[in-house]
Amino acid sequence: MVDCALAPSQTALTLAKRLGADVIDRAPNDQLYLQPGPPALQLCQPTRPRCSIQVDFVQGRQAHRRRQLGHQHEAIAKACGLGQATHPHIVDATAGLGRDAFILAALGAQVTLIERSPVLCAMLDDGLERARHAGLDATLERMQLIEHDAITYLQSMRRTEVEVVDVVYLDPMYTGSRRAAASKELALLHTLLGPGDDAPALLNAALAAARRRVVVKRQRRAPPIANHPPHHQLMGRSTRFDIYTINPATSGDSAE
Repeated sequence: MVDCALAPSQTALTLAKRLGADVIDRAPNDQLYLQPGPPALQLCQPTRPRCSIQVDFVQGRQAHRRRQLGHQHEAIAKACGLGQATHPHIVDATAGLGRDAFILAALGAQVTLIERSPVLCAMLDDGLERARHAGLDATLERMQLIEHDAITYLQSMRRTEVEVVDVVYLDPMYTGSRRAAASKELALLHTLLGPGDDAPALLNAALAAARRRVVVKRQRRAPPIANHPPHHQLMGRSTRFDIYTINPATSGDSAE
């Protein structure tokens, strides 16, 4: 849990009020803290492995993905059924740092990002605002961030049917081996969010809400969620996408 925001500035005061956190003038030694920008709002871990993360759609790895945009470069686009004439409404029910959601929106999908962590929502807001200043409005217009529990949100959408959800995308936390940089990031998020043991319930809610398919990002060798076999899989070097097609016998939907 994040209990403090570093630096007694107006930005920190506003952020602390939003999160119910304390404002301090020195980094703590033993707990996560938020460091307001510039350049960005960062979640920092002072204990080993020391690291920090931020939401950044403009620079670094995300900028490289954006420059390489094209369905042939992004397996996630194929998994979610994006095509030249197909622009589905996708609910990213585990928004996290928003990276996959941003790529899906940049490729033309309408993406609703659901994130229950107030800390990550604050970081996402910060990242989206900086992307807006960088002139990425066309993509941001297709993104909507909602702070909510994903299971409750999906169940509510199914009951009211106020909008059509074509695809639900899930990237639940897992603890398999990853390259070093990603392992530090994953460890920090695990400290913030906890073990994330609600994946089976989240999958069930997604299957009930999606009109076309549910796509789950998994470690390549990890078992399917709740050992629920998918209809299709797209394999990568370290990860894969499990694809659950709704009414597969009649819809004609596939991973192609």
